[in-house]
Amino acid sequence: MVHPPRFLVVTYPAQGHINPALHFSKRLIAFGAEVIFFTSLSAYRSMFTQPSSSGNMHFSSFSDGYDDGFKPGVDLDHYLSEMRRCGSQALSDLIVSGEKEGRPFTFLVYTFLVPWASKTANELQLPSSLLWIQAATVFDIYYYYLHVHGDIFSKYSISADPSSTSIRLPESEALKAISKFDLIGIGPLIPLAFLEGKDPSNTPNDHYIEWLNLKSERSVIYVSFGSISVLSKPQMEEIGRALLDCGRPFLWVVTAKQNPEERKEENRLSCMEELEKLGMIVTWCSQMEVLSHPSLGCFVSHCGWNSTLESLVSGVPMVAFPQWTDQGTNAKLIEEAWKSGLRVRANEEGVVQGVELRRCLELVMEDGEKGEEMRRNAKKWKDLGREAAIQGGSSNKYLKAFLDEAIQDKTGL
Repeated sequence: MVHPPRFLVVTYPAQGHINPALHFSKRLIAFGAEVIFFTSLSAYRSMFTQPSSSGNMHFSSFSDGYDDGFKPGVDLDHYLSEMRRCGSQALSDLIVSGEKEGRPFTFLVYTFLVPWASKTANELQLPSSLLWIQAATVFDIYYYYLHVHGDIFSKYSISADPSSTSIRLPESEALKAISKFDLIGIGPLIPLAFLEGKDPSNTPNDHYIEWLNLKSERSVIYVSFGSISVLSKPQMEEIGRALLDCGRPFLWVVTAKQNPEERKEENRLSCMEELEKLGMIVTWCSQMEVLSHPSLGCFVSHCGWNSTLESLVSGVPMVAFPQWTDQGTNAKLIEEAWKSGLRVRANEEGVVQGVELRRCLELVMEDGEKGEEMRRNAKKWKDLGREAAIQGGSSNKYLKAFLDEAIQDKTGL
């Protein structure tokens, strides 16, 4: 019996890593591969309530000592150290087990922040590759910081504080800038159902979709800052005031992490009653489903790479509201390279005032020359992204070539 090639996909246990790694895995499966998806127990529990496998997709997890997930106040160095120690051993056991059972792995793919996965694979003579889940420009920045112009970058303080900004470099020709690496462009890693304009789910619409269905085309402002960013109360107040001043319907995602004590009176937004009359505030939504809705006119985003990519392939102009890490770079790309949105400017205290957010929202949403240009560009990038990802597109061709090369590397044929 001929078995399909087996890929081991290892990811850091954060939503921004898990989502693209899952989409990548599903794309491999579509080409006939088998995938074992390997991550921490806390991430596995957040994905499933019971053991899960589906067709050629299987899941394996390991305990890193933080089975309830990473909590605020936890020592990050210790967390990463334990993940490396426990993950390396569990991964080694999994690879060796596959060999003993006569079902060896063909190739290992890992996201960044788990470099120990590549080291473990190398020690066991299993070829591996990094799945880069940020912009190509950010890859360039890291490379030049580490290998070329570290003395220049050292003049700047790059903080882990979400209020810090990223060093910004242009995206143009980013993949070609580092010729020594074998870089393969396989994005966008978005659910194919959305790229093909299909309904990805047979489940009934959620209440927020029913609400969107009642709104006019291109009339709704969508606001979301992802699953990690935590905004201050003053910043939340400014956002609320800007939304009210705009007077347009909005869908605002406020997670429990962003406002864990929202029921306490002192933490409740002062304009909450007015906001609830004008728009809808939810704790979670299916972002691609929302971005694909015809009522969407603008996305106010923290500019995480997944959100940026999802907005691009949905053709929704953005108001870029970056918080930390790569998000400042992504915001620069949105405003200056792709010209599909505007970036807000914070004041000296690091707060984006309501009047500034309103200025950006009105430019994006209204029918003026600037808004029309951003909508044209957003549609252009939507068309290019979908063209690349559909059957026969460049993304599919490059992924198939990668798969063939991975099999050849393992078999030597």
